Amino acid sequence: MAHHATHQPTAHGLRAAAGKDDTAREAGRLLFAAEARFAAAAGSPQSLPRPSLPEIAFAGRSNVGKSSLINALLGRKNLVRTSRTPGRTQQINFFDLGGRLMLVDLPGYGYAHAPKTAIEAWNTLVEAYLRGRASLRRTMLLVDARHGLKDTDRATMGMLDKSAAPYQLVLTKADKAGAGALAETRAAVADEAARHPAAHPDIMAVSAVSGDGLPELRAALAQFAQPQGERRT
Repeated sequence: MAHHATHQPTAHGLRAAAGKDDTAREAGRLLFAAEARFAAAAGSPQSLPRPSLPEIAFAGRSNVGKSSLINALLGRKNLVRTSRTPGRTQQINFFDLGGRLMLVDLPGYGYAHAPKTAIEAWNTLVEAYLRGRASLRRTMLLVDARHGLKDTDRATMGMLDKSAAPYQLVLTKADKAGAGALAETRAAVADEAARHPAAHPDIMAVSAVSGDGLPELRAALAQFAQPQGERRT
């Protein structure tokens, strides 16, 4: 009878993995503790700033909590202005994080009352950014953990696939979803993401209120930052 070896993780392997996670989280903590400043805004494809750093873009529906999440990641209350009127911000905002990484806040989409011309302008601006941005390392596509993927999210996923722009799905407001519901949504989103060529398989869940998942998200983003002390090109 043939015996098939099963590879169980050794204590040494588990310790090494845990150590690697700790190192990544510390790198993320240090990066996001650096000074962040508003760098530029673009309301049209022609006004996009010249790339200077690796860029991480944040996209999502207009009420997904995008501004709150970016502020929470940075440990700031109002660097990114939150609007009481969803769909109001129709420009791309760039934030320089310690001269090592550019955080890019894309205008929210899916606001039901936005005029058709505003939706078309959003599509033109965001598609121009996603298509031609060599410095864009990853787009974090934010999805409300209570609702899962909506058709507007799927349309954006299609746009990102078409642009061959790598993206990762992040479930926001995880504190407002029960543990069971969150696990179900995460599994459903992961299953759908697996059918999209540009989607990262790892689905993250975060809360700007409780701080859950923020160290892991910072660690994931820190891997794209320019090494400390390296000159800008």
